[in-house]
Amino acid sequence: MSDWRENIRHVKPYTPGEQPTGESIVKLNTNENPYPPAPEVEEALREAAQESGLLRKYPDPEAGELVRALAAFYGLSPDQVFVGVGSDDVLALSFLTFFHSFKPLLFPDITYSFYEVWARLFHIPFVKIPLDADFRLRKEDYFQENGGIIFPNPNAPTGIEESLADIEEILRRNPGSVVIVDEAYVDFGAKSAVELTRRYDNLLVVQTFSKSRSMAGVRIGFALGQPELIRALNDVKYSFNSYTMSRLAIKAGAAALKNRAYFEQTTGKIAADREKAKDRLRQLGFQCTDSRTNFLFVTHPAWEAAKLYEDLKRENIYVRYFRQPRIDNYLRITIGTGEEMEKLYRFLAAYKG
Repeated sequence: MSDWRENIRHVKPYTPGEQPTGESIVKLNTNENPYPPAPEVEEALREAAQESGLLRKYPDPEAGELVRALAAFYGLSPDQVFVGVGSDDVLALSFLTFFHSFKPLLFPDITYSFYEVWARLFHIPFVKIPLDADFRLRKEDYFQENGGIIFPNPNAPTGIEESLADIEEILRRNPGSVVIVDEAYVDFGAKSAVELTRRYDNLLVVQTFSKSRSMAGVRIGFALGQPELIRALNDVKYSFNSYTMSRLAIKAGAAALKNRAYFEQTTGKIAADREKAKDRLRQLGFQCTDSRTNFLFVTHPAWEAAKLYEDLKRENIYVRYFRQPRIDNYLRITIGTGEEMEKLYRFLAAYKG
């Protein structure tokens, strides 16, 4: 007799960053925004809590209020916007929707590790394209037959931004493939590819409220592209789960988009603090990539990254370490508050390795 265990789908899951609890923790490991969401978000949630039937009734499956707010913010029409439960949800649905081919999906070898997880989970053939020695994407490597292309810009975990000219060249050379640009960190000083969606019907741009809008706990992600791509995404979504976004998330997301000044103020402050952090860490002997995100990707020629990671953790300072080829002597450090960063600097200044 066969055993039920033979029918289990076995996968190697994505490993998220640690979520430590307790007092006096400096949490610089998951790229969360250290500042609160826009004041309008708290006000919207307070009003929603008084709404009759808020939790008893199903949410709008189209998340119309949020979709319209995003369309207005980016100067698009509502049929060019798709929303989901964080960008991971949007990306997973995009893998299911667009990468249905016997040709391989292409993505960088050093990138968001969830891409390989989804490819294996959904039985999508893939090829990991090596970044160059400076951790940059070589556009020519993507001028080959493929069943789709995806990469973050700026990249994670390196923080490096690729030019719109290179992205456009990849789009021009791949008219038969969907190209997804994952812009989780674009709001901290990089150039968005959203403008290219007006000219290329095979481009999907994915963003999130988790980083720049300080709403990682609410889970809101979205995609921008031509209506045909958005319709295809919605068809898969409605075949999977119609009510993906809570009524609270829809209202909070729409409210966050009302205050552009606050958004630009907080992202600008984080970008400025990032540049200061580069200088401070370089003074301490670190080498930093030219990050355009809310984190730094650093290595020290005299210190082993794995040991430094553990020594920092013993002092309740959490950063991210990736035990994988080419980057196993690097740490990723989120830009925190001034107080959090100063605690990190003090530790490093006294560290002997």
